[in-house]
Amino acid sequence: MNKQIQNLYLRANKSERLIIGLMSGTSMDGLDIALCKVKGSGANTDIEVLEFKTGDFTADFRTKIKAVFSKKEVDLQLVCLMNELIADTHAQLINEALKEWGYQNEQIDFIASHGQTIFHAPKSLHQMEDYPNGTLQIGDGDHVAVKTGIITLSDFRQKHLAAGGEGAPLAVYGDYLIFSKAGEDRIMLNIGGIANFTYLPASLNADEIFSTDVGPGNTLMDQFMQQHFNQFYDQNAAIGLSGNLNLDLLSALIDHDFFAADFPKTTGPELFNLNYLDAAQKVSGTADLKKEDVMATLCHFSAQIIANAIQRCFGKESKVRVFMSGGGMHNPLLVSLLKELLPQSSFVTTHDLNINPDAKEAVLFAVLANETLCGAPIDFGNRKGIPSVCMGKISLPE
Repeated sequence: MNKQIQNLYLRANKSERLIIGLMSGTSMDGLDIALCKVKGSGANTDIEVLEFKTGDFTADFRTKIKAVFSKKEVDLQLVCLMNELIADTHAQLINEALKEWGYQNEQIDFIASHGQTIFHAPKSLHQMEDYPNGTLQIGDGDHVAVKTGIITLSDFRQKHLAAGGEGAPLAVYGDYLIFSKAGEDRIMLNIGGIANFTYLPASLNADEIFSTDVGPGNTLMDQFMQQHFNQFYDQNAAIGLSGNLNLDLLSALIDHDFFAADFPKTTGPELFNLNYLDAAQKVSGTADLKKEDVMATLCHFSAQIIANAIQRCFGKESKVRVFMSGGGMHNPLLVSLLKELLPQSSFVTTHDLNINPDAKEAVLFAVLANETLCGAPIDFGNRKGIPSVCMGKISLPE
């Protein structure tokens, strides 16, 4: 037996495993690195976050990612080069984090790498009958494995596509295993660049689980801040709170077929970008609106479409408990609007479930890797958009 295969077998059979989960989302603010201790698998999964940090991206690196991000037309040579550069950068950040935390690389059993999404193209977006759903994450797993010396699982979304899904959202798999609770209906709301949620039924019945993207979380606000205020995001909603809601612009932003489409569905910055905002301003006659008022309205837009989706699924008097994660939970205006729009629901974060909400997405990929190595496909029955599969390609260091 190849010694690397034997190493994989031995590590997968350990009673507990150290797995690094990685996440770099559409916000491109950095690489979330979560060092997790994992025991068991399936419904018996026990996970503890030992260390967490966000490895910062340099301004130059962000600019290079943006050159290939969410564009229909792009330099193919640059995509090839960024596939390697992103992986090498992620590996360097992992090595630096392990040194900072006092761990040797050989102590780590596996890495679970999401990579960097550069284009998401479900059929609902590309509208081409002869083509399937598509998505592309770059940052090759072989490069991460070789540069760190650690077995790496990557490219998780392709199996989801192959089995009939749209490649997103994947959070449902980890949410079900580590956050379900008998007797309590829960919504796991992640407000990243795109907002999505998973419904976890009190019955623990996998057939009742529901997961979907709902629309823009932070992506439009972040893009607008970067273009007009030279800030990466609206810290503490300072700009949004200084502006006023414009109802005409809000109505135009919400007027899109995506929001009427059936659940589950997925989307991305390929649709919700500054061109989308420009079109809405032209339609609503708000092209000359104060920048602060645009920011306030964009925040109301994100809150409204999240609340609309939850009410559409669970009724106007929704009384579910909402566990937030993602960058949007740090936006006080967005959170206050959600509480106003969903007064019957209670809002907390995954801190209440012993998982750092900023680390949650990275942790979930560690869970996905653990299932591929030590578990089995969860039977979600015939739930649309949630194929019963294990995900992730395995890259060996040698």
